Amino acid sequence: MKSAFASALVLIAVTTGLTAAPAAPIPLWPKEAPGAKGDLGEEKDTTGAKGGLVAGKSVIRLGNVSQPTLTIYRPTKAKDTGAAVIICPGGGYNILAYDLEGSEICEWLNSIGVTGVLLKYRVPKRPGLEKHTAALQDAQRAVGLVRSRATEFGLDPKRIGILGFSAGGHLAAAACNNFEKRTYEPVDDADKASCRPDFAFLIYPAYLTVKEQGDKVSPELPITANTPQTFLAMTQDDGVRVESALFYYLALKQAKVPAELHLYPTGGHGYGLRPSTHGVTTWPKRAEEWMAARGLLTK
Repeated sequence: MKSAFASALVLIAVTTGLTAAPAAPIPLWPKEAPGAKGDLGEEKDTTGAKGGLVAGKSVIRLGNVSQPTLTIYRPTKAKDTGAAVIICPGGGYNILAYDLEGSEICEWLNSIGVTGVLLKYRVPKRPGLEKHTAALQDAQRAVGLVRSRATEFGLDPKRIGILGFSAGGHLAAAACNNFEKRTYEPVDDADKASCRPDFAFLIYPAYLTVKEQGDKVSPELPITANTPQTFLAMTQDDGVRVESALFYYLALKQAKVPAELHLYPTGGHGYGLRPSTHGVTTWPKRAEEWMAARGLLTK
């Protein structure tokens, strides 16, 4: 356990100096997002005075997001591999854990030569719609937009992945299984580019299975042989239930989708990559090894 904690400290330390300041946020949609009604309150950090800490640090819990954006974090030129990962923070489709599961993840990706693209997707879930409807539109748009501008951003259009935590893990999975047809009417040339991620990371993902149906994979996640290669990490004591990752992995296996699953005994939920004494802290190193083995970190 001590070695896992030490490794995590090293991970946080080595990111320093390996990333430039992020570029200004890019509006995801040229005008308003699909179905926008302008009836949300002000976008703000909803963390109250008694907001829970993670690894002794506060968390930005961003709420009332109606204008989704992309923020690009680039590694140094010496480290840059040309690969990119779109990050979907979690928050139950109610808020976004914007630093814990967003900007901090982009900085880690930069440390291994990967461009981090932080997706600020719409929350909370919209009344009368499925919890992920608006968010999936944003995720599909994000993948297509990044791929359409890959040359401009200095990226390999065939190495654009997606990574999500908790509800963001469900969103990433939804993007991985709903790409043949967009869930919105195309708005410009960016929507002509494929919105299929090339690979995915699902970290303590939520909503992947239906408990009442014997943990059958959720109907909005129609896994096929074309589902992108996937890395999953979760703990046995996660309140979301470890079956969420287990049965999703088995469905990937049955579809012959290359997948890697890491299960840890303890660590709970909502840790991001902040240091702890739990072995799950090492998931970023395992993810890096997985990317290298899949040829995703080749310059």
